[in-house]
Parts: sequence; structure tokens; C-alpha cells
Amino acid sequence: MLVSEALLLTCAFIVASFLVLEVDPTVFLLYDGGLLRILAVVASVMLGLHFLDFYSGRWTASRAVLALQMGQAFGFAFLLQALLTYVNPEWMLPRWLMIVGSVLSLLLLVTWRTAYESVLAHTVGSQRLLFLGTSPVVQQVSAYLERHPELGLTNLGYLDDEHQAGTLLNGAKVLGPLRALREVVAETRPDRIVVGLSERRQRLPLQELLDLRFSGVIIEEAAATYEAVQGRVPTQELRPAQLIFSGELGPRPGYLRLQAAYSAALALVGIVVFAPLMVLVAVAVKLSSRGPVLYRQTRVGLHGRVFTLYKFRSMYQDAEARTGAVWASKNDPRITPVGRWLRRLRLDELPQFFNVLKGDMAIVGPRPERPEFVAVLSEKIPYYRQRHFVKPGITGWAQINYKYGDTLEDTIVKLEYDLYYIKHLSPALDAYIIFQTLKTMLRLRGGQ
Repeated sequence: MLVSEALLLTCAFIVASFLVLEVDPTVFLLYDGGLLRILAVVASVMLGLHFLDFYSGRWTASRAVLALQMGQAFGFAFLLQALLTYVNPEWMLPRWLMIVGSVLSLLLLVTWRTAYESVLAHTVGSQRLLFLGTSPVVQQVSAYLERHPELGLTNLGYLDDEHQAGTLLNGAKVLGPLRALREVVAETRPDRIVVGLSERRQRLPLQELLDLRFSGVIIEEAAATYEAVQGRVPTQELRPAQLIFSGELGPRPGYLRLQAAYSAALALVGIVVFAPLMVLVAVAVKLSSRGPVLYRQTRVGLHGRVFTLYKFRSMYQDAEARTGAVWASKNDPRITPVGRWLRRLRLDELPQFFNVLKGDMAIVGPRPERPEFVAVLSEKIPYYRQRHFVKPGITGWAQINYKYGDTLEDTIVKLEYDLYYIKHLSPALDAYIIFQTLKTMLRLRGGQ
């Protein structure tokens, strides 16, 4: 979607240059820097669309709503063009080229989005899934697919011995018992069979599945489907052998060294760029309530080593003197009015750039927890210790995908996201998380 819309935007502005320019458009595009100026406008529109969640797999209610929402991205591009008049007017697009190109682009994008959502998402690349069993993981996957039709994955139904044929589960029916596998496959012709039996001994139709696999049908465990569609590793049915013998389980040592290098570089840039803002935040914290500007707290880092985490103080002084170590909650009375805004904008975490420079943290990684919580959670939650085999981060996969959690269930879900991140750690994933974090900050969707 992103690539196709970038091409559409570029083509629309190039066509507009042939429609409105009095000079030779070829000269403007190739020799007067016109193409570079068009690409800059395209990049600003794409950035606006990103911050408006247009690349987060959402559905749009109507063309009118779609046009109004996309218009905000073009408004952002016009604003940047206006700012260029104070920097270098020669970098701007001609006025009528900007106007005509934007109108043409908006028409093309709305038409393309409508066509994609109504036709392509249900045909090109769509897959038909048949579930073998109705384990809890299967139930979660099927419920997720029912809520997210944009994924293009169709639930054909279930084969299961524990439910009668015709039973409706998450929008699809039980088609019969396991012994009817061959007949149901011949009738429904699935692209993928997802195996999720609660008990497999003497029940899994191995010979039939082997024949189907050799005939070209993809067969995978429900845990793999769960991970692919939800971006999480299902801990409730995860067995240690699956991790021990996994050929994909990260992180690779080379990636960790590379991450340490670009984390330090980004932290240094962040300190320089945000230094004036950090001074203003420090003054606001000092004037709003008694106590130090910086809040120092012991957290657990790589391989279980403890370190001192730096944050701008967002709570009243001695907030935990009576309660001890407790999670923050919604409308937490311990948080100051200024601190509430700092948390919404995630500005309280800016001093953690210094933790990154010290080597205690990375820019991206699991959220560092306090030793008091780690000791308890490691006993109650399987695989919790494994999240400490990478450096904790200022932001992370769990932070951008899940709300701030203050319960054991929330912690389990966030652990599933952390394990997914550790398994798939890469510079590309880190870049995606950083961009999503910036969007969260700008749209005031920070933590509690």
C-alpha cells in the first residue's frame, strides 16, 4: 500500500506539471530540481498519512470520510511548503502545481483506497484457512481474524471431535470430526491448514496431513499463525523445545552489536536536538512541585544486571513512601499535573538517552522493570526471564502495540510482544518502532 501510494502521488504531481507549467515540464523536472521538490512533497504527504494511521491496516467508513482524513495529510504538506518560504523559496513547488497536483493526488488516493478495500484485499493474496482443533490459541486467532477482515484471511471453519458439526465459533462453523479431513479439504480447498489440538496423542491424522502437505497445502501450528497475525508469541501453549530448536529465534550477535552502535548515535543526536526542550521540561518540573528534577530508579537490564534509570520526575516527592513499589494506574493520584502531560507526550523519558550512552539501554527494547516486580513476575509467568537477554529500551514493540498495563494479564500480553521482538530483532523492525513511537508522541497517546 505504501509503495503503490508513493508511486501514485509522484505520478500525479508529474502529470500536474505538464498541465499547469508554462515552461517545458521536462526542463523543470530534470534540470531545475523539480523532481526532487515533488519527491519532497510526496514524502511529506506520506509522513502525514503515516501519522494519521493510514498504514496501520484500518478500514475506512466512506469515501467522504476518507477524503476528509486524507486532506489532513495534504494540509500538512501545504504547511511545510509555507515554512519553506522562510528557509529557501527555491525549494518550493510552484503554487498552481502544488494545488493541482494535490487535488489530482487526493482523487487518485481515494479511488485507489476504495478499490483496494473493496476488491483487492479480498482477492489478491487472500488465503483460506481451515482449523484443525479448537484450542485456546485457535480461538484467539479466529476471533482476531473476524475483527480484522483487512488481513485477507478467510476462516473456512473447524474440524474438531469436541464440538458437534454446525457449532458456530467466532463467525465460522465446525465442519465435522477430525476423521473427515480428506472430505472437508476436497470440498473447501483450503490454502492453509492450522493445527491447534488441545491433545494430539492418537488424534492427529498424520498420514492425511502428510499427503496434503506433499500436494501443496501449507500446514502450520496454531502458534505460528497466532504469531504471524498478532505480532506476539503465544506463551500459553509455548513449549521450551519450540524455543530451543527454533531456527529463527534471535537475537543474532551481529544485530546486537549493530543495535548498540546506532542506539548510541541516535541517543547522542537526541540529546543535542532535545537539549532546549529538556531545559524547559526541567524548569516546569521544578516550578510545579517540590523535589528533584530527575527521578532515579533501579531497574533490571541485560542479563538481569541492575542499573539506575533516569527520568524527569512526574510524581509528587515521596509518592511511594506509604504504598511501596506499585504499578502506575489510570488517573494515578501520585502524578503531578505537569507530570501527567509529560507522560502523555513521553517527555519524561528523554533523560534515558543518557542511559543509552552509558550502555545500560538501547533505543528500542523491552521495557525495563523494577527488581521488586521482576522477582515476582519471574515466578508467576513462564519465560519472563528470557526478556532480559537483550538490552531494555526507551521504546519497544510492546509499548507501541499495547496499552500501559497494571495487571498480571497485561504483563503476559506485553511479554508475548517482547518475545516476538527478541525473536525478530532487526534494524528494520527498530526503525518501524521508532517511527510509530514518534507518531504516538505527536498524537498524545503516551503512557500513564
